[in-house]
Amino acid sequence: MQYTKSEVLDFIEENDVKFIKLAFCDIFGCQKVIAIQPALVPEALETGIPIDASRITGFEREHDSELFLVPDTSTMSLLPWRPVHGRVVRFYCDIRRADGSGFDIDCRGILKKAVDIAKLHGIIFNFGARSEFYLFKNDGEGNPTDVPFDNAGFMDAAPEDKGEDVRREICLTLEDMGVTPQSSHHSGGPGQNIIEFCHSSAVHAADDVITYKSVVKTMAAHNGLTASFDPIPIPGKDGNGFHITLTPMLREKDCSENFLAGILAHAAEITAILNPTADSYRRLGVFGAPEFVSWSEKSRRCFAYKKAGQPAIEVRSPDSTTNPYLAYAALIYAGLDGYLKRTKLPKPDAARETSEKLPKSAEEALQVFEKSSFIRNVFPEYFVRTFIQTFGCPRSGV
Repeated sequence: MQYTKSEVLDFIEENDVKFIKLAFCDIFGCQKVIAIQPALVPEALETGIPIDASRITGFEREHDSELFLVPDTSTMSLLPWRPVHGRVVRFYCDIRRADGSGFDIDCRGILKKAVDIAKLHGIIFNFGARSEFYLFKNDGEGNPTDVPFDNAGFMDAAPEDKGEDVRREICLTLEDMGVTPQSSHHSGGPGQNIIEFCHSSAVHAADDVITYKSVVKTMAAHNGLTASFDPIPIPGKDGNGFHITLTPMLREKDCSENFLAGILAHAAEITAILNPTADSYRRLGVFGAPEFVSWSEKSRRCFAYKKAGQPAIEVRSPDSTTNPYLAYAALIYAGLDGYLKRTKLPKPDAARETSEKLPKSAEEALQVFEKSSFIRNVFPEYFVRTFIQTFGCPRSGV
């Protein structure tokens, strides 16, 4: 729910909040923050807090060197791992220019626009995710090593599964922050874990992913470990998948078949968004990650999975380095195109020799993205140009 300015100020005073973190994401989906004092909250809510955008990859356009962060009050959340006295609260923010207009590379804003366009056609969504990560031991100086926290396998139990207590801390912390986990267990790789959380609206669900990654890293650090969301942290072992589930509904009726057909039709074009690093393509096609653009009602090893008679669509190609705001927007636009064109859904479990392959490399994915008229029709041109220019650039916070 949205809070009024007076409600926000009352919450800050009643909870002894001394620091307010204003959070946003760069084009890679990496979280950035600036902390302000309570006295600046009215200014933040009314006009926004200025930031130097020239130091943020993809935000450097000269006349946009000063941008403004405007807190979304519905995202107000205390950071439960910070002290009880002098507490810290976090808001996710919209990014504005000095004249109050939106910023083309505000990924959260891009997703909001996609949601609004779908609503014009009567379609609303729920999104959910299952995200994998590895836990690695740190050395004596607190630096990460390449030694996994355990050698357990898929759904193994303690004591082989040493990550059980860490996952419990993660899940309890997420609950304190308003994100509800559904399940958690050890995944297939040594030191690999997976957590699934409840479905919610598109923007809320993407916010939850950013919160989740932050909590995972923080709880790992509190336990003397390092968490990795890289697509292939250990060569020859399971990769980190980010399995997205979306449920499109047209006035409470199922419209998922046309929607899935649209996603399949544009799968190659949106792969650069869903799999944004060179290592992403080392994961595809191995350990159950999809290689072909196909779907199934029975097997979760295809690009997409959908139970017969059920509206939920699970897209399995993305990995944990994807920007959730862009990924959700791309899936909405692709599915909406299929719905509007009444694209026919191919038969499930199509033979491999008749199925299109996903791009085999980051270079191939970017070429398909760059040539796509669909991409340029649905995303702002400045965003498309910037995405192409920054694709493959070094990133922090993954």
